[in-house]
Amino acid sequence: MAAKINEKDVLKALSTVQEPELHKDLVTLNMIRELTIEGSLVKFKIMLTTPACPLRSRIEKEARSAVMEINGVENVEIAFDANIPSDGRPRGNTSMNVKNVIAVASGKGGVGKSTVAVNIAVSLAHHGAKVGLLDADIYGPNIPTMMGVKQLPPFQREKIIPAETYGVKMMSIGFMVKPGQPLIWRGPMLHSAIRQFLSDVLWGDLDYLVIDLPPGTGDAQLSLAQSIPISGGVIVTLPQDVSIEDAARGLYMFKQLDIPILGVIENMSYLDLPDGTRMEIFGSGGGERLAEEAKTDFLGMIPMDADVRVGGDSGIPIVVSSPDSKPAVAMREIAEKIAAKLSVSALENQAGIQLEIVE
Repeated sequence: MAAKINEKDVLKALSTVQEPELHKDLVTLNMIRELTIEGSLVKFKIMLTTPACPLRSRIEKEARSAVMEINGVENVEIAFDANIPSDGRPRGNTSMNVKNVIAVASGKGGVGKSTVAVNIAVSLAHHGAKVGLLDADIYGPNIPTMMGVKQLPPFQREKIIPAETYGVKMMSIGFMVKPGQPLIWRGPMLHSAIRQFLSDVLWGDLDYLVIDLPPGTGDAQLSLAQSIPISGGVIVTLPQDVSIEDAARGLYMFKQLDIPILGVIENMSYLDLPDGTRMEIFGSGGGERLAEEAKTDFLGMIPMDADVRVGGDSGIPIVVSSPDSKPAVAMREIAEKIAAKLSVSALENQAGIQLEIVE
């Protein structure tokens, strides 16, 4: 006669499985839901803190192994869902209902900041998150081109409806001006435009709002920090020393504005040649050095690839057009790291404890 399995035994087994980033077990963290037992079959759902969890497969493997150790269990079915925590920052001064705001910045132009912002947003959306993308690069609004959208939907109730593609809601000043028309704006006009993008756009409920900042450390960055609490900032740089110097200014701008720094991304790190060799066109190691000096995380390297440029020009981000390419894989992994860091930070704030991410 087969041994009878009970819920208490299953939860006891799962209490030995730790969430790798939070260093607490799945039961204590209330991550086990909808537990049912049907003879020798055990079913349950694991509620993740982000659908972009980079260690999901590890959690599944360890949970399955723990339950299979119970006498009488012959099969385990595990489903996943996600409950993304909010950073807890009040945003009552805008009409937005967003849990986490990610600012993507660089010290100078031409480092691929907008490309990174687009692919991070699309990666998070493909994981199942509700994502918005705000093009705050007022002087160089490239996001509509990179996302393949030419115009906004019609207004509703005198509110702006964001465009939507690849599962991402997006807004840009590029929708409001003629192609090639320069915007010669002073600070107050910039501030007004950014406030309007936050208050007069029907974003709906968002798990993440990714904001593509203009290069530098000027009025737009200051206006944004004053207009909406930012969960964390990301710095994009090239490996070369000149780019690192400029990126450092952007990084310390975040510090002066009391914006938590999520980490540094090194773009165009190297080029793989047809003969299998690697060319480091812009040098090497600059992003890691900057992260180490600033005592923040190095989120990863993104290699050069012509398909990244083609995707940006054609409006099909590389994570969509060539998802198995090295740049796409790198950007997805970076998006997952950012999501994990935001969840850990949010849970720290809620519980008043310090958690740690283990790479």
